Amino acid sequence: QAQVEESGGGLVQAGDSLRLSCIASGNSFSKWAMGWFRQPPGKEREFVSAISSNGENTYYADSVKGRFTISRDNPKNMVHLQMNTLRPEDTAVYKCAVATFYSDYAVTARDYDYWGQGTQVYVSS
Repeated sequence: QAQVEESGGGLVQAGDSLRLSCIASGNSFSKWAMGWFRQPPGKEREFVSAISSNGENTYYADSVKGRFTISRDNPKNMVHLQMNTLRPEDTAVYKCAVATFYSDYAVTARDYDYWGQGTQVYVSS
């Protein structure tokens, strides 16, 4: 079982950067794939990025590729999402998730079994 908590959201202007962080409890963090999803206002949840358990493999939605970077710090049980060149369409609640049954290539919501409450990102134009 894992508890997940995000931080780092906020209100920024288009073109600015934000760094989201997520900490997950559990002694097996280094075995789990981790991911970020987001839900824009009035829209469905969508995949943003994922990272393999050892951090060697990363995956991104086309909409964020080249702008966002996911990373993890296994000794600290943390994963980060560096978001650069933010756009108004990046406005959403961002949620961190844990895939305890996957060590790699967890790119759909059904791959994840523990979720944080989310952190709001608002990008003004």
